[in-house]
Amino acid sequence: MDEPLAVALKFGFLAVLYLFLLWVARSAMRDLARFESSGGAAEPAEPPGPRRRGSALPDLTAALDPELEVVAAMGFEPGTTFDVRHGATLGRSDTADIPIDDPFASSAHARIFSRGEYMYVEDMASTNGTYLNGRQLKTAERLKMADVIRIGDTEYRYRE
Repeated sequence: MDEPLAVALKFGFLAVLYLFLLWVARSAMRDLARFESSGGAAEPAEPPGPRRRGSALPDLTAALDPELEVVAAMGFEPGTTFDVRHGATLGRSDTADIPIDDPFASSAHARIFSRGEYMYVEDMASTNGTYLNGRQLKTAERLKMADVIRIGDTEYRYRE
């Protein structure tokens, strides 16, 4: 009686293992398809908030010197800074402004952009999400001094 049960458990384990591998492969293919369909770079999403017709917001970020400081990132020393004054994309892609060497990062994972006098961070429909101060982003959120952005095991601190 024990032998048929052992055989059934072995086949059950193999079935679960193959289902897991299929799930990982489909997730990777979805990520690649999303990246390739955007022409290799992520399409910038519309910033949140009401749109004004006929009047452009002045670029007040010129007075700021916004940057991201590496807290923990593979391939970069802690304290390394990236200028994000004109916005930036973060991801595993070679075309990302701030490259992330992290298996939990998508090709085009998140973006930082300015609206008026403030800088915002937004997740770009990534597989594993973007976190701001420990909370997963659902929409674009305004960045404040010393905010921590986490993507997988990679962390950056926002400074002005």
